[in-house]
Amino acid sequence: MTGSARLPLLFLDVDGPLIPFGADPHTYPTYPTGLDPREAASHPLLARINPEHGTKLASLPCEVVWATTWMEDANECIAPLIGLPQLAVVVWPEPSDVDEQDERAGLHWKTRALVAWAAGRPFAWVDDEVTEADRTWVTAHHPGHALLHRVDARRGLTDGDYATLDAWLRQQQDGREEPGLR
Repeated sequence: MTGSARLPLLFLDVDGPLIPFGADPHTYPTYPTGLDPREAASHPLLARINPEHGTKLASLPCEVVWATTWMEDANECIAPLIGLPQLAVVVWPEPSDVDEQDERAGLHWKTRALVAWAAGRPFAWVDDEVTEADRTWVTAHHPGHALLHRVDARRGLTDGDYATLDAWLRQQQDGREEPGLR
């Protein structure tokens, strides 16, 4: 994982992919957070984040970007738990009338912002709320390659998800055409 402009982007949501939810709470393993008891009490779900995610994310050939409502809090609370450096953060635009139209059409409120942020670069988007409407819209509006990867929020990112992401990201590097050619 580096900041190279030549690497694809990986837009990463937190709730669902890193913090699983939606199943019986007793089924989730917990991990030490290193937080003092007051901090841990204010963020009780942080104990569900497997610290191995950091190593797995860092091994992917991409630039990881937080694409979450946690925004900068992801760098303050989550990156240290999993051993990642400070990452770029997508800053979400204020809601607009277009968002209401998109919602009625089944488009996720993040979709337009991620395509704009990518600015033509190949990207993978890892989220538990990706739909076919998002895939269709990205295909029509993003000039680069994109993988919209839906994660089961009850399980979070799995080894299978990482294998899918790694294969797609490596394909982007191996099949990369010269700049300006498509």
